[in-house]
Amino acid sequence: MDDVTRGGASDAELLARHVDGDPDAFGEIVRRHRDRLWAVALRTLGDREEAADAVQDALVSAYRAAHTFRGQSAVTTWLHRITVNACLDRARKAASRRTAPLAETERLDQLLEPHESAAAPAERGDLQRELVRALAKLPPEQRAALVLVDMQGYPVAEAAKVLDVPAGTVKSRCARGRARLLPLLTHLRPDGRGSPALDRERNRSQGASVPPPAGQNDADPVKGGGGRA
Repeated sequence: MDDVTRGGASDAELLARHVDGDPDAFGEIVRRHRDRLWAVALRTLGDREEAADAVQDALVSAYRAAHTFRGQSAVTTWLHRITVNACLDRARKAASRRTAPLAETERLDQLLEPHESAAAPAERGDLQRELVRALAKLPPEQRAALVLVDMQGYPVAEAAKVLDVPAGTVKSRCARGRARLLPLLTHLRPDGRGSPALDRERNRSQGASVPPPAGQNDADPVKGGGGRA
């Protein structure tokens, strides 16, 4: 299959071709979706290295599990579910040794959107940094729901498919997560009633470009991507 044909194929067609042995089909899927997977992982984990590892784990898991895809959801939903689960696995393992998610000297806007960082107001970077620090204090399941709904702009129904839970569960996780975030962010608002950070992040859909995989190959064990959110 040439590049033109591959580029015009749907995600489901590419996944089927990958299962049938096309050596380049899965690479096209990765090219289409890796940036958004990276944005979700970074905002869920708040750490560049952990996020890169989670995306890499998820993509290896998806590569190997492609034959199990039955088309009951969109390929992108399937990929996001695997990625979120990889992130949650890492977040749970790191809970007992969690440190500050970002170094004091590292600007969050450079991690999230380096192509904008030179022109972005300093206030925006400060708000993002505070928001990710606050998110790190939430249980992983609440954090994942807020990242998908409030920061990535997913409808609740779609987030529910990604997390593989009922829509009502997503709503309750978001509500509890917002309630826990408010006391952590009230100092950012002049009137003291709350933070504009979630409002500024809501419906943001563009993330940073994911760094190249750090040498993992298909033979490496998959460390994430399983379990229910």
